[in-house]
Amino acid sequence: MPRLSVWLIRAALIHLGLGFAFGALMLFNKGIPLQPALWRLLPLHIESVLIGWTLQLAMGVAFWILPRFRGTERGNVTLAWLAFAVLNTGVLAVYAGNWIAGWRGLIAVGRTLELVAAGAFAAHAWPRVKAPGA
Repeated sequence: MPRLSVWLIRAALIHLGLGFAFGALMLFNKGIPLQPALWRLLPLHIESVLIGWTLQLAMGVAFWILPRFRGTERGNVTLAWLAFAVLNTGVLAVYAGNWIAGWRGLIAVGRTLELVAAGAFAAHAWPRVKAPGA
């Protein structure tokens, strides 16, 4: 498996663990109220599971499984690495924007970075998607 796929999938598993932990805390708090502020974890839970886990896992598998050029080349790998770095930076920015009061502008920055990451990965993957036999 290519190194980038390993990094993407491992990072996705970390986000899954975080999302699971945030969800478990909120669910426990629903049954046995500990702290009302735990409901502030909901946006972080959603971000972890939806973007950090799902999107990143899909990117890792797509990088690994899409057809290669001339048998070994995977295209512009720099764009894919950029997507990995920018996506995780965006997720962390959204975390900070949701958690730290007064940093709401970071949510917009994080979402923009996530969009840039999706665009960079799409630019990397676009030439690798071809009709069978092409």
